[in-house]
Amino acid sequence: MRCPWCGTDPLYVAYHDEEWGVPVHDDRRLFELLILEGAQAGLSWITVLRKREAYRQAFDGFDIDRVAAYGDEDVARLLADPGIVRNRLKVRGAIRTAKAVQEIQVRDGSLDAFVWNFVGGRTRINRWTSMGEVPTAAPEAHAMSAALRKMGATFVGPTICYAFMQAAGLVDDHLATCWKRTG
Repeated sequence: MRCPWCGTDPLYVAYHDEEWGVPVHDDRRLFELLILEGAQAGLSWITVLRKREAYRQAFDGFDIDRVAAYGDEDVARLLADPGIVRNRLKVRGAIRTAKAVQEIQVRDGSLDAFVWNFVGGRTRINRWTSMGEVPTAAPEAHAMSAALRKMGATFVGPTICYAFMQAAGLVDDHLATCWKRTG
């Protein structure tokens, strides 16, 4: 049995089974998840998941340094790309967040060290029995959001940060009935 949020869509099921909640320690992959979670704001995750490959192409494989160097021409290119969510604030936000991540890498050594610090370096395993118990944010997500915003990142509110934490395996929110649950 799986967490019910993934339904039966093969893409969603594969994401649940192979990625969601699996600890991520690669800065580029963490950056990708952070940007995609921000792009999802106001949309369904499956919408962004279906656009993920287009995002990877449009954003140079989520190369942090390249995205941080984007200028007005890149913004125009991205806003013309039908494969991604063409929202000016989200596109500019991705660039601002890349610049914030560069600062984090200098200050903390890596985005990995920065984000995992919010959970003490280990996946926090929750023991939910129903979807109604799973929160949309947590104190750690509020703290991460505040720290990212202080660095200049955008589209990193507590709900987005918590979804990021779930996706990147900082928290394990697989339900007790899910085959993927750890612990």
